Amino acid sequence: MTSQTDSLLKVRNLKTTFHSKGRTLRAVDGISFDVRAGEVLGLVGESGSGKSITLRSIIGLTRDYGSVEGNVYWKGEDLLARTDKQLQSVRGSQISMIFQEPMTSLNPLLSIGLQIEENLKAHTELDKRARKARAIELLDMVGIPSASSRLSDFPHQFSGGMRQRVMIAISLASNPEMLLADEPTTALDVTIQDQILQLLLSLAKNLNMAIVLVTHDLGVVAQTCDRVAVMYAGRLVETGSVRDVLKRPQHPYTLGLLKSVPENIPPAHHSFRFPARHQHWTHCRRAALSLPAASGRKMCVLVPNPR
Repeated sequence: MTSQTDSLLKVRNLKTTFHSKGRTLRAVDGISFDVRAGEVLGLVGESGSGKSITLRSIIGLTRDYGSVEGNVYWKGEDLLARTDKQLQSVRGSQISMIFQEPMTSLNPLLSIGLQIEENLKAHTELDKRARKARAIELLDMVGIPSASSRLSDFPHQFSGGMRQRVMIAISLASNPEMLLADEPTTALDVTIQDQILQLLLSLAKNLNMAIVLVTHDLGVVAQTCDRVAVMYAGRLVETGSVRDVLKRPQHPYTLGLLKSVPENIPPAHHSFRFPARHQHWTHCRRAALSLPAASGRKMCVLVPNPR
């Protein structure tokens, strides 16, 4: 968390438009926001609201199939005025990105070590030995056990959570000042999700790195972000501190998002319970297990009394 006032990134009136078969679709429609050094900004909204396209537009990844207008000031310089070749000095080095699905973002034919080294080779002047040492350091930093022995492994040899950690390692390879995280916990279970979020927060604090975190989960926003920007239909409808937006939402859509979060809802059924010991199983020293059968029969968790 940060109290700094200097903005690293200033987005002004950003518009991204796609054209297909004579039709025009404006995916991002005139949004503006700032991100300060060391700050975590949550970009929240439903699927299709334009969150991911916003991140891709900032670093020029939508130019080949769409048009981008407005201004994206990085340290005072407009990135949208740069050519793709000029953007290479910023993209992947000063501003890095974690994509939504690590299994499709990682190349299945290349080892993890080679994919990390690719980033290091493009954005640093390290020699081959130094790149390998840096790759091991990065894997260790993001919590990959036995990092040195896993450089030669391929993506399919890692679990979902480990693949996401590899993606974070790749994005941190050149010590970026800002990380664009596009739903980095998608398809991960709750415990792994928490580990990934805590990892990102600790890295942001230790490296003084700003993060723009795209998510549709308000619980994630409440746990991790300093400020939140709510996006709907390509527009920002509300922006403010996490406390203010979640405690006192001003826009009906923000209120709708908050009301959609399940709260104090009992289980739909009680198929599996542990009631008192069933009378027909005299040797049972533990509770009987209820079965979901309509008859309501019970089965002992131990060996039944022989008859």
